[in-house]
Amino acid sequence: MNATGNAAGGWIGPDAFSRSFLRTDILAGLTLWGVLVPEGLAYAGMAGLPVQVGLYTLVASLPLYFLLGRSPVLVCAATSAESIMLAAIVAPLAGADPVRYAVLAGLLVLLTGTIFLAAGLLRLGRVSAFLSKPVMTGFIFGLAISIAANQLHKILGLPRGHGDIPAQLAHLAGHLDQCNPATVAVGGGALALVLLLERTLPRLPAGLVIMALGICLSRFFNLGPDHGVATVAAFPAGLPGIVWPHINRQDLLALAPASLGLALVAFSQALGAVAGYAGKSGQPVEADRELKALGLANLGSSLLGGLLAGGSMSSTAVNVAAGARTRFSTLVTAFMVVLTLCFFTPALKGLPEAILGAVVLHAVLGLMKVAEMRRYYRLNRIEFSLAMVALLGVVVLDILPGLVLAVAASLLRLIFYAGNVNLSILGQLDGCAPVWVDTGQYPQARETAGIRVLRLNMPLFFANAGKFHAVVTQLCRQQPSPRALVLHLPANPRLCITATDMLLAVARELRAARVELAFVDPAPETLRILRASGLLALVGEAHVYPGIAEAVAALAPGTPRP
Repeated sequence: MNATGNAAGGWIGPDAFSRSFLRTDILAGLTLWGVLVPEGLAYAGMAGLPVQVGLYTLVASLPLYFLLGRSPVLVCAATSAESIMLAAIVAPLAGADPVRYAVLAGLLVLLTGTIFLAAGLLRLGRVSAFLSKPVMTGFIFGLAISIAANQLHKILGLPRGHGDIPAQLAHLAGHLDQCNPATVAVGGGALALVLLLERTLPRLPAGLVIMALGICLSRFFNLGPDHGVATVAAFPAGLPGIVWPHINRQDLLALAPASLGLALVAFSQALGAVAGYAGKSGQPVEADRELKALGLANLGSSLLGGLLAGGSMSSTAVNVAAGARTRFSTLVTAFMVVLTLCFFTPALKGLPEAILGAVVLHAVLGLMKVAEMRRYYRLNRIEFSLAMVALLGVVVLDILPGLVLAVAASLLRLIFYAGNVNLSILGQLDGCAPVWVDTGQYPQARETAGIRVLRLNMPLFFANAGKFHAVVTQLCRQQPSPRALVLHLPANPRLCITATDMLLAVARELRAARVELAFVDPAPETLRILRASGLLALVGEAHVYPGIAEAVAALAPGTPRP
């Protein structure tokens, strides 16, 4: 089969499998299994569901993404951010009823998977662009703080507080004198060990190591009964059965708005993970195909009673670091998860919950991108402010209001950019007659007497048409007033009706002021619209030129007009 990769012998194309890299993918799959099993147990607890639900998710998501996904290294699994969001969405609706909680969680996963699938079929992969990278970074940072605050009580051996994040942290701070020393020793030691192993032995599945050590210590010292350390109870072995989600109109209406936000966050993370490794793997990013794959993976997860599955950035990084070159590594992981459910579940009984809390804290530490936030502060204070708005929105207002605030911040930024006008006044550099440059960037460039050449460096459309009109009018009134105006719209493949009507108004005003209007190299569709609207009949068909030099030469004083 064909194999594609980078010049350095990078990843193989997603449909190419051979013995030459089968061994590396098997080893990567085993390493990934050691990471995903403890994370799956931890994320299920974070979502407020039985721990085995995290493993059920992997049984569905990994094989389905293997069959339908495009990225050779993306790991489709539950993530900390999506798990805590699931809990935040479902808990207020379910109250204290665990049965209804499970029903609503399954329905939320089904609904989000349906949104993924529908968006992929409708080719809406670009929707994730509505969350800018700085805003997404701030939102994820806030989620990481929220997740950490929700896990600290496990490591400290304290009851969980209630209310928002500041209230929970205040509750923990006020009860530090009641910490369980054994729990603190287990959780703190586990966190320190996993950080040490990550630094010294990065390819070792640190999560699996501390989970095994925790089980051994728990049984040897009888941590649960004798020392009051909370442990994982026994859960049923074997593969999950099919769970048909209970669907009713009232629950769908209650979950629909939140599921849209959850889908947006999950897909943004998945697309970020795919794009981050696409250049190295040589594989193009096919957003719509990824949406379809994530949709079917989550439909499968909902039928097994699993969690929401997205693109796990941390697990994908583990997969790459372990040497994975195709999606076969995730199939190996799925097989090992099946063996775990069938044969190894009794061994997980007695696992201290503080260990799972340490696994989660280790995962979210990577989401607190302090260095990235500092970079935003250095490069663009406005973008940094928007990132901080998203971060504080999650911490102060809670996850869902924070998500709304993050989307609103991105949309406001988009509206600001869309309504702006970036015009360049072009002139010639001495000794470089054919070269036309921005006179603002090159003050030594000179304009041609009586002719003003304007280039719009962004698309012209309804949002900025009015401002464009005002700016052009002002530039034409400056003294000495030009005899001709040359417009170059290189960023416009077409014109909307609002922009077309505005250009008609400009042409009429310039005609009344005895200023000639010309266009340079319009796109074919733009030219068709200019002609169909009657604008070219107003300014003259001959006033369309292939280049700026031709336009200036034709409009120069003394040149015969057509």
